[in-house]
Amino acid sequence: MRAIWKGAVTFGLVNVPVKLYSATEGHDVSLHQVHDADGGRIRYRRVCELDGEEVPYEHIDRAYDDGEHTVVITRDDLATLPAEKDREIGVVEFVPSDQIDPIMLDKTYYLEPDSKSTKAYVLLRRTLEETERTAIVKFALRQRTRLAALRVRDEVLVLQTLLWADEIREPAFGSLDEPAAVTDQELKMSAQLVTSFESDFAPGDYTDDYQVQLRALIDAKLEQGDVIDTEATFGEAAASEEEGGKVIDLMEALRRSVDEAKERRTG
Repeated sequence: MRAIWKGAVTFGLVNVPVKLYSATEGHDVSLHQVHDADGGRIRYRRVCELDGEEVPYEHIDRAYDDGEHTVVITRDDLATLPAEKDREIGVVEFVPSDQIDPIMLDKTYYLEPDSKSTKAYVLLRRTLEETERTAIVKFALRQRTRLAALRVRDEVLVLQTLLWADEIREPAFGSLDEPAAVTDQELKMSAQLVTSFESDFAPGDYTDDYQVQLRALIDAKLEQGDVIDTEATFGEAAASEEEGGKVIDLMEALRRSVDEAKERRTG
């Protein structure tokens, strides 16, 4: 892995030099656009609408337009902002971990100690573990001020950026204003269904079916050319999706689900 940021976690007078690494990576098959007539690659060019000329990236600035005026923001302008020049991950407060709503979680990063001595890093890690708290921090990354949660995962400090409060939408659904009547029998059957599916979560047991099928399609095309019997390859999955779209009685669906779960467990 390659560090994407260097700085220090600070809480009180304690300074913990760290390197920041992306903790996740995408696994999607990379596709690009082509012309359906001849397979030619479709490319996008940055063209100035005033002179029609293609503009190199190094000559592109940003701008804010309020509808009447345009304000151009240059790289030099952005570099002068205090938050952008700050290289500290400052602890704002320590909070109970269960107070962080999962809907606020955004991207995840690993923090590696960036010092010959790891004592300050270990001190912060053990403090978080033993107090069972999560540190709320603020820092600047890629021209944005970030709010984040600092916690421990497998003896490594993990930084999870948080969405700001005004970025979370309120769920205003009129369809839920009048709650539907749920019978005791339906609730009992639903709880029985939950029991039949109980297990310990093992992320490695799950795969991205779409990407697996896409890779199979690509491999088949490589072997057979452009001709492939899609129905024969993916027909079963399509039929399953079609059946799942039918609207059936709630109690009947619960009963069938419980029976199927029991069969899977005993089979």
